Amino acid sequence: MRERKTATLTYGDKTLELPVLVGSEGEVGIDVTSLEKDMGLLTFDPGYANTGSCQSAITFVDGEKGILRYRGLPIEQLAEKSSFIETAMLLIFGKLPTAEERTVFRALLSDHELLHEGLLHHFDGFPPGGQPMAILSAVINSLGNYHPELLEIQSMDEFTMAVAKLISKVRTIAAFSYRKSLGLPFMYPDPNLSYCRNFLHMMFSVPNRDYEPTPQAVSALSLFLVVHADHEQNCSCSTVRMVGSTQANLFASVSSGICALWGRLHGGANAAVIEMLTQILSGRHKVKTFLEMVKRKETRLMGFGHRVYKNFDPRARVLKKAAHELVFQSGIHDPLMDIALELEETALSDEYFQSRKLYPNVDFYSGIILRALGIPVNMFPVMFAIGRMPGWIAHWREENRDPTTRIHRPRQIYIGPPRRPYIPLDQR
Repeated sequence: MRERKTATLTYGDKTLELPVLVGSEGEVGIDVTSLEKDMGLLTFDPGYANTGSCQSAITFVDGEKGILRYRGLPIEQLAEKSSFIETAMLLIFGKLPTAEERTVFRALLSDHELLHEGLLHHFDGFPPGGQPMAILSAVINSLGNYHPELLEIQSMDEFTMAVAKLISKVRTIAAFSYRKSLGLPFMYPDPNLSYCRNFLHMMFSVPNRDYEPTPQAVSALSLFLVVHADHEQNCSCSTVRMVGSTQANLFASVSSGICALWGRLHGGANAAVIEMLTQILSGRHKVKTFLEMVKRKETRLMGFGHRVYKNFDPRARVLKKAAHELVFQSGIHDPLMDIALELEETALSDEYFQSRKLYPNVDFYSGIILRALGIPVNMFPVMFAIGRMPGWIAHWREENRDPTTRIHRPRQIYIGPPRRPYIPLDQR
């Protein structure tokens, strides 16, 4: 029998043996679930930077070595050989699909890509120029009302149906949100088109002329979605799991993830990169001057560094290659790409950034890809949400099926005033 490892915690005259958990990749965690009950103590970890909130079999990240794997498969291999739909099935159902399984699932996506006509009225409630992320979150949450049979998922068939509806309809809702913000007529999905090509059709076709994307554009979009499909316990994923722990339905839980993703430090980070590159391009600063300002902490270098990765973000390598092919091989000239390449080269050759392990992250080149595809900046987090949908669904399912799941309820260290008497209004 394998020896059970423990860690010993001593506080005052009390000693507690805490179980040690070891993951399949050698990650070690100390189980502190009995800490308050046995010793009256809480852990204090602002931002949960060193707290494992769950055991998960979905995604592995090693920030020191720059490793990202979905269900054990390296992101580099998936980016080279897989498609977004196949990657989504891997994350959600736990394995790569057979050719027949993928064909059946693709047919389900085509069957469920349309929205209920009643749901279209939701778009009328938003003003012209309304934020696409607000529309996406609201309409995704409302989907449950149109599919009440899927609010309490009891079987694998019901789960598969809910998955197909979300993965397929999120494209339609996103594209309609964009069209609504510009006052353009909705372009309905075409079941004869692939997942990515269909999305671009709904975004950019007009009633009298279909949009024809280049193969490089379709490939770049697929890569963008693949590398964003999951990333372990980030803010939006943890939000989905927390909301799901209340036994909230899948639609509501995913909608909460969209709201969490909206923030500038999460799904909005690539827009901040574009803003930074645009400022440099405008002539306000040269690249070297800008980096000197970063060193003096007068401004921030967006798209560099990561909460987890202390090495090159493997997703950034994939997207850099895709951005290069899209911009240069497609004949699209984006001067921001030139600035990005110069900025990366200059920063990586500077000891200041080397010593702090500041490398490009996934956001550095993703915005350039979206720009080249014609996606406006206010749609950047929406694109992130489309890509992250499989990961959110997979984590909701894992949380939902775990018999040990309890409603998430973090604790705090109270630092407010101690007990004091109530003062009547006439004495204040």
